[in-house]
Amino acid sequence: MNQKVVIIGPAHPLRGGLASFNERLARQFQQEQYDVTIYTFSLQYPNFLFPGTTQYSSEPAPEDISIKVSINSINPISWMNVGTELKNLRPDMIVVRYWLPFMGPCLGTILRIAKKNKHTKVVCIADNIIPHELRLGDKQFTQYFINTVDAFITMSAKVMADLRKFTGKPAKQVVHPLYDNFGKAINKEEARTYLGLPTGEKIVLFFGFIRKYKGLDLLFDAMKILKEWNAGIKLLVAGEFYEDEKPYQEQIARLGIKDLIYLHTSFIEDSKVKYYLSAADFVIQPYRSATQSGVTPLAYHFDKPMLVTNVGGLPALVPNEQVGVVAEPNAQDIAIKILNLYKLGESYFLPNLREEKQKYSWAVLTQTIRNFAE
Repeated sequence: MNQKVVIIGPAHPLRGGLASFNERLARQFQQEQYDVTIYTFSLQYPNFLFPGTTQYSSEPAPEDISIKVSINSINPISWMNVGTELKNLRPDMIVVRYWLPFMGPCLGTILRIAKKNKHTKVVCIADNIIPHELRLGDKQFTQYFINTVDAFITMSAKVMADLRKFTGKPAKQVVHPLYDNFGKAINKEEARTYLGLPTGEKIVLFFGFIRKYKGLDLLFDAMKILKEWNAGIKLLVAGEFYEDEKPYQEQIARLGIKDLIYLHTSFIEDSKVKYYLSAADFVIQPYRSATQSGVTPLAYHFDKPMLVTNVGGLPALVPNEQVGVVAEPNAQDIAIKILNLYKLGESYFLPNLREEKQKYSWAVLTQTIRNFAE
């Protein structure tokens, strides 16, 4: 009989990076002959906690994965029902995602009940332990959750260090596997034509949700510097605002860089991701702070050299002048390093990119989970 794995975390009909990751992880387990179900949220966040336009995908549900939409993050009756269901189901492993202390009470309660079967092992993939934006109760909620987990996987040294402030339980750092579920790269001209962009320009890409810590304002300042240097470089911003858009619009006007910026600031559906990554010359991650980033493995998958700032776990993922460049998190250095990318050229980075990305395998992640569970 195949071993049973339950993944707890976002999945369709929810959208975004965590949902894509969990669905891809389920497919990897299925490939390895496991019986897999994802338990996802009927309500993930109350609206006041969700900064985007909608939490839901407009794409069809995946037909090859079993997804149960059953967890209400603010309804304790739902937690008890799901916990009891999992206790009776007796999966061999529960793989639970943890990215926000708000989820601590809900996930911690489900796991407490599920583990009463004295059979199921719980492995947590921790994206964040201490969140980017702190709130009252964060520490207590996180501790309540951590107490129910047998072992942890982190994808950056920063999250591992944060985890160690809470627990000495078994934990291992693995690299974020490649997002290889967005299709293959396409010809740059074809991608630009599809997106309505000029085919002959130098275009760099900022991709993903727009939040303060991701440093888009630093990148706008860098674009102003590049304009003064007559660099002829344009910026494509692709992703939804997760905070007030107005300061960014005002900054663009104040800097006089409107002619350099292409704003595609609605949510980018999974089926469109390949066009944005394929259209760019380079991917720019001007973060002020970071644990790890889902954009890095995405750039690897599409063979795109990248700029990352020297914060958190980012430089470890992007060997400097091999698969991209590392800049200090200030506008001047970001501008210099963008020029450096163009000076070296896309093809300079390709051999190293292709070699480096071999490390980013989903099988490494499932093997680590299995080792812990056994």
